Amino acid sequence: MALTEERPGKTGSIPFAMRDGIHVPRERYYDRGFFELEKERLWPRVWQMACRLEEIPQPADFVEYEICDQSILVVRQRDMSVKAFYNACRHRATELCKGSGRVPGGQIACPFHGWRWNLDGSNSFVYGEWDFDPELLKPEDLRLVECKVETWGACAWINMDPQARPLQEALSPGAALLEGYGVEDLRVYWWKEAIVHCNWKLAQEAFQEAWHVMATHPQLTMGAGEQYPSDSAEVTAFANGHSRFQARLDESGGGVMTGEGFLDSMRLLWEGQDAMILERDLRIFEGVRARVGPGEDYASAAIAALIDYDSGAGIPLRTTPEAMRLWGGEVYLFPNFFFLPMYSNSLSYRARPYNDDPEMCRFEVWSLTMPAMGEEPGRAKLKGRFALNDVENWGRIPRQDFSNMERQQRGLHSRSFRENRLASQSECAISNMHAEVDRYLAG
Repeated sequence: MALTEERPGKTGSIPFAMRDGIHVPRERYYDRGFFELEKERLWPRVWQMACRLEEIPQPADFVEYEICDQSILVVRQRDMSVKAFYNACRHRATELCKGSGRVPGGQIACPFHGWRWNLDGSNSFVYGEWDFDPELLKPEDLRLVECKVETWGACAWINMDPQARPLQEALSPGAALLEGYGVEDLRVYWWKEAIVHCNWKLAQEAFQEAWHVMATHPQLTMGAGEQYPSDSAEVTAFANGHSRFQARLDESGGGVMTGEGFLDSMRLLWEGQDAMILERDLRIFEGVRARVGPGEDYASAAIAALIDYDSGAGIPLRTTPEAMRLWGGEVYLFPNFFFLPMYSNSLSYRARPYNDDPEMCRFEVWSLTMPAMGEEPGRAKLKGRFALNDVENWGRIPRQDFSNMERQQRGLHSRSFRENRLASQSECAISNMHAEVDRYLAG
């Protein structure tokens, strides 16, 4: 391509719009005007996962959810319902709470002048009330301004648009797939985050296809190298920007995670991520190995032993064909939330802009599991923010993914490059996400 070739321009009111499903203009990942349009038309109008419900287990617990220049408080109510409020004092706009915690005495208090609110957002105290014009003290004006909030998947979701459609409608059909897997039963095993020098959309695209395994995670190909099948996963783009990839079934009904090498692949997943496969699962698989005779299917025996263990421990593992087909795959919920289920565990990702910079994102990783009966974990807490090359806190697999993200963001600025070129089927989830972004930007 000649360096002087004209760049993709505006389509209607959207700069650098998607003109088809196989080209993505590079400016969508760094252009300030495009980023500002997302801030104006996407983030205030789309349902976003604001927190896991384990972060706010008791009345008066709160979490601050930040997206671009907006701060939202998610607060557990006395009746165990959840409300969400813009995090701004009704007096002079001071942010009321930061981070997460529990509001003392069930009162949300402004640190500047001491105004207070009840958990439901109603005002309970105005310091110096006598000095304000009555026009400024109307109860409906003093209430904290609410966002829409609904719960699904053991998470609280917020939407700043008062006219937003119901959450379940917006999450369809991805939510139904995950409900069949048992997403409501997942709990936090660990939770970490990193700041990545790349656009939030780019950070997600590595997980919307399975093609990158061959070059990015060669250890997972079990020595196959370039012979690793490029069509090992089926990718499906859904309405509302959602998508899924899952193992492609062979003629016998088996997937890529069966047959010889099963234990080695499970060990690599545990060692490289400590998610999807946990140590307890690996020990069960190892215990089966000595009991499998010649000609027996070791993978099937190992999974049967896991199912038996989970049943005895009260772990609510789903074993319907639909749930089992999600094992080793991924479900993406637009705009920025992922689940990668495996047996009774799942990885989960969330990416969002960081520091009002189109080329920076805050990337969070959860290792989730279905706890045994009577082992419900306590309040979920972020373990910390860690450098991308921190070998003590990131396994080999996420470090490999992080490296790709930042190298790709730098490459987008090459004078030789104008747009991403997407495979029609294997990368269709990426173009589907961008098309949904454009629908929001178009209003």
